[in-house]
Amino acid sequence: MRPADPRVADLVQSGKIRLALFLPQYVNDPASGALRGVGTGVIAMEFARALAAQLGIEVSLIALPTPTKAVEALKHGSCDVTFLGIEPTRAAEVDFTSPVFEFDYTYLVPAGSTIHSCTNAERPGVRVAIVSSHASALALRRRASQAELIGSELPDAAFALLVAGKVDAFALPREQLLDYSTRLPGSRALDDSYGINRVAIAVQKGRAGWRAFFSEFIETAKASGLIEQIIARGALRGFEVAAPETAD
Repeated sequence: MRPADPRVADLVQSGKIRLALFLPQYVNDPASGALRGVGTGVIAMEFARALAAQLGIEVSLIALPTPTKAVEALKHGSCDVTFLGIEPTRAAEVDFTSPVFEFDYTYLVPAGSTIHSCTNAERPGVRVAIVSSHASALALRRRASQAELIGSELPDAAFALLVAGKVDAFALPREQLLDYSTRLPGSRALDDSYGINRVAIAVQKGRAGWRAFFSEFIETAKASGLIEQIIARGALRGFEVAAPETAD
């Protein structure tokens, strides 16, 4: 048996890679209770399994409610990896690999809405539901939006505000909004977007060896078409293999 790469020898010795997922990256199967990936979770689970197979270890799934809880789990060592949008505020707490895939952010508006573009949604008097700790909210807060942003901890709670007419729009990744639109007749996701989420593997600070090994695996997976195949199998709308990072 070939010895493990020294950069990940400790991970191999543990016998498993612990992947943290957070809502809405997963649902619980109603029959078995097992975790099933949704959107980003589909890619995270399949990619983690491919990585584990390469290392000869297993994948252990950890279900958490929010990105904040996933970051805390990484920092405390209660998980090994999670898939997060690359954000400056998060980079202060965890380390990121090279990006794996990307998708855009937009708004969902109800039937009869006069909001037809992201610019329309970012003006005074407009109320926008956001999921406070998600990258979609972090990106929106960085924009020069004059809308009132109303935060919820979980996506379903933010969507409920739109259904109840308490907000005028709901900001989230497009793929998730398209799913929510089927639950609100006449609603529509806007055609344009207000940002791009580049998703990478996040690891605990100080795990330079893991980060380097995972980044190399990511680039190999891009070149082999693995990530593109996972996206296609999952029928993930709006998802694309991440473009190469450019030097400053």
